[in-house]
Amino acid sequence: MKYTKPFISVPAQIATLKQRGLIIADDAYAEKTLSVVSFYRLRAYTYPFQDNSISSHPFIKSVTFEEIFQLYQFDSRLRQLIFSALEEIEIALRTQIIYQFSKSFGSHWQLDPLIYRDTARFAQQIQTLNEEIDRSDETFIKHYKTKYTSPTQPPSWMSIEVASIGLLSKIYMNLKKGSEKDAVALYFGLKKFEVLENWMLCFTNMRNICAHHGRLWNRRLTAHPTLPYNTVHPFLSKNDINNIYPNKLYAVICCIIYTLNSIESKNAFKQQLIELISNCPLKQEKEMGFSSNWQNHQVWK
Repeated sequence: MKYTKPFISVPAQIATLKQRGLIIADDAYAEKTLSVVSFYRLRAYTYPFQDNSISSHPFIKSVTFEEIFQLYQFDSRLRQLIFSALEEIEIALRTQIIYQFSKSFGSHWQLDPLIYRDTARFAQQIQTLNEEIDRSDETFIKHYKTKYTSPTQPPSWMSIEVASIGLLSKIYMNLKKGSEKDAVALYFGLKKFEVLENWMLCFTNMRNICAHHGRLWNRRLTAHPTLPYNTVHPFLSKNDINNIYPNKLYAVICCIIYTLNSIESKNAFKQQLIELISNCPLKQEKEMGFSSNWQNHQVWK
């Protein structure tokens, strides 16, 4: 099927939205907004309020352009808040992985195939790590390459420091079972390293969505977190877990707040998120998996 939809100007976009039933009281405000936030990007926020089985996509709920844009702005603030939290988590994960394995296996443990589960995957990951090192303009990387010739790759506390969170997640997952891997997980309050492997995958997915300005509100996530009930610190009860949608944002947020609490119990993320969700436009928090009693879950207390 050939795509034949033509370009439409901003005034025509406004006319289309009005025809579909979106309430627009201020055309000038709508035109200014659509000049900096595309019609197609805002479409993701109007979609749930429309009957999309009909080609004209009529609105099935009374909603204003201002409310849709407020929902878009809410999502932007949520994305920034989560991205900042994931930055702190990523740095702590990187630090603990480097520390625990360097303590046991020395400065260049990342190059030892014997401590990995899959040697083929190990070779691919080292190749990727070398590429990320070569792209880095960090002073400590340049200094190592200038001063040392062997090994050609800098020590783990330099090499792993410039690895992406996606590669860090893959390296940790490929490392063999052992006290070092357990120690990393335990530092973050998890009794099983398999849970941390899963959470790192989910954090990577979430970080990539945030970095590329993706929508978090009303999104169905492809990476679903494991929700354990036998954690070191209070997390979620069995009943809570049974009533949480693992493919919605709230499930990952619970993992984020638990991990942050393990790093710094007095972190500001919890209160900032509570305040943000309390002002969610159009009462749409349920579309992210937030239940009516979510603040009563153990991890928030």
